Amino acid sequence: MAPRCFIIRHGETEWSLNGRHTGTTDLPLTANGEKRIKATGKALVGNDRLIVPKNLVHVYVSPRTRAQRTLELLELGCRERLPWNAARKAEDEEPIRTEAKVQVTEAVREWDYGDYEGLTSKQIREERAEKGLKSWNIWTDGCPGGESPEDIVARLDALIAEIKEKFHNPVLQDGNAKGDVLVVAHGHILRAFAMRWIGKPLTETSLILDAGGVGTLSYEHHNIDEPAIILGGGFVVE
Repeated sequence: MAPRCFIIRHGETEWSLNGRHTGTTDLPLTANGEKRIKATGKALVGNDRLIVPKNLVHVYVSPRTRAQRTLELLELGCRERLPWNAARKAEDEEPIRTEAKVQVTEAVREWDYGDYEGLTSKQIREERAEKGLKSWNIWTDGCPGGESPEDIVARLDALIAEIKEKFHNPVLQDGNAKGDVLVVAHGHILRAFAMRWIGKPLTETSLILDAGGVGTLSYEHHNIDEPAIILGGGFVVE
């Protein structure tokens, strides 16, 4: 099996529930968000499930609390303590299941919405209409006072190149089964990540990733030059 890159959007927050753009604002998960992520972990993480902890070699997580809490609730069973915690849980509470390193990185923080932070798409469109501006499309227009599509492409392309060079190409070269990577982050940045994974411009980003959603990226024909999105997430019964 070709190595995979799993992308997981953080669980529900009050702002994601209300459609407010949440970039730099650090919000906690809702009670329902926590409940659903715990259920996702139980359903998808395990030796006979989609995300096999022993096959993970690296985890990238956003600096935002909502993403870090999501990773905690998945209960991957990392050997080392999570970077934001003072200590690791006792093994009887969370058994060690993976040697993967967890890296907190700005590379997967959410799109910086700048002046649009905390606003809904409807509010943004109304505000732009009042100023005589054209209707808003984040994939082409970016955010005033925040990031442009070009900014997003630059930071994601650098990260994708790192994943392929450090973790996936060696596996594809020698057939080692352990090379999966996990990215826990946010809605817009992960949708952009998936498009850049397959080399498409952000203007073609017609993808949806709900709060708590999981996506799977990999390669066709075990070829590093044929990146692909796995439809259905790879839910195939052996």
